[in-house]
Amino acid sequence: MHGPVTMNSGVDAQTPPTHIGYVWGLAISAALGGLLFGYDWVVIGGARQFYKIYFHLNSATQVGWANSCALLGCLIGSLVAGSLAERYGRKPVLLLSALLFALSSILTGWAFTFTGFIVWRIIGGVAIGLTSNVSPLYIAEISPAALRGRLVSLNQFAIVVGILLAQVVNWIIARPAASEIPSSALHQNWNLQYGWRWMFTAVVLPSLCFAVASIFLPESPRWLINRGRDAEAVLILQRIGGEAYASPESARIQRSLDIPIESSSWRELLCPGVRRILFVAIALAVLQQWTGINILFNYAAEIYRSAGYGSNDIFLNIVITGSINLIFTVLAMFLVDSLGRRKLMLLGCMGIALCHLLCAWAYLHGKLGTPVLILTLGAIGCYALTLAPVTWVLISEIFPNRVRSQGIAVAVSSLWIASFALTYTFPFINNRLGTGGAFISYGAVCLAGAILVFVGVSETRGYTLEQIEAAARLNSR
Repeated sequence: MHGPVTMNSGVDAQTPPTHIGYVWGLAISAALGGLLFGYDWVVIGGARQFYKIYFHLNSATQVGWANSCALLGCLIGSLVAGSLAERYGRKPVLLLSALLFALSSILTGWAFTFTGFIVWRIIGGVAIGLTSNVSPLYIAEISPAALRGRLVSLNQFAIVVGILLAQVVNWIIARPAASEIPSSALHQNWNLQYGWRWMFTAVVLPSLCFAVASIFLPESPRWLINRGRDAEAVLILQRIGGEAYASPESARIQRSLDIPIESSSWRELLCPGVRRILFVAIALAVLQQWTGINILFNYAAEIYRSAGYGSNDIFLNIVITGSINLIFTVLAMFLVDSLGRRKLMLLGCMGIALCHLLCAWAYLHGKLGTPVLILTLGAIGCYALTLAPVTWVLISEIFPNRVRSQGIAVAVSSLWIASFALTYTFPFINNRLGTGGAFISYGAVCLAGAILVFVGVSETRGYTLEQIEAAARLNSR
């Protein structure tokens, strides 16, 4: 999307769906993938202090690799997700990711060598890469325009619930902290031998629930129409909104597919109109990561320890960050379809930048403890309200129907590359620039992101996916 979208003013006046409960049920089922994503993403933060001792990780390189290796799997999963979702459909990919989550969580938790741990963390990352592409894609494609922002944000809400769940599980299991265990008792300590293993293993049950839910999900009607299976698509659209909704909606989808499916390929992403959309989607994905908020989740213990907190207070602070993340994500679900995507993104970039720069000032001037906690919570709240959910919403809706799965795959792959760079480099940046310098760097990225959003992002609130596509085509001429 480049420049303002040319559309009729006001919210789309399509026939409203009548089966709202059914649509929410589909979205909740698909969003279970987000819950597993969130849990698997953050659980390592609490487990690290235990497996670090268990596997004798003594260098920053080893710790950084253990903490970021899953991102390699995320990249692999996101790269293949587009092709798999396009060839086999959205539903089978969701089921595959659920099974990978279950398998990798057990085998990561019960790895007895560092190499085995790394391998299964990478495979768990593949599951995250698959679901981070296909869950929002599926939800966007089954959602009516008036509910799409809220329903796609439900995936982010599920991610946040998974994050908080992991933080609570870690807090319950991870006591006493490893730093408080006498060296003579390390090999007899339950947390070091088994506790961290159960942190990973706990995700098996929700993984199986997601697998069962995926079996009963209908296929995306847009994918079915793209494959010439119009009758099946109409039946699903009728279940979503009744006959009065299904007929015009299927016609809209059909009109948007104005080239044969054989002409649709990865190369089309480089066509002039689509190329601009791809650039914006990649930039938004990278921005979401380089705001530095995930550092506050993955390296929270290090940040709060440098701010003067003790071990038990650190775990409590981490649970508080997860709670703030959840509260503001719920608020975002109500604002994304009323206030709009563009305003929230601008507010988020500016708000996070302000919190980061003030936090840097606090570190540089020795104002540690409570000020750092308040400012990091403020940054997390801004992020949860804005960039965290809205980036996924925009990425899921701005691509044309025929290349949506490929476009999302490229954008989300860029997100995971950016996330790997962020997570892997933080220990080195922190050592070289100090925590205050790291916060200055992330604050500068947020200010640059505000410029990007102001110049390159258009409002999409209330319009069908087909209207957004038509407007983008007009703007590319």
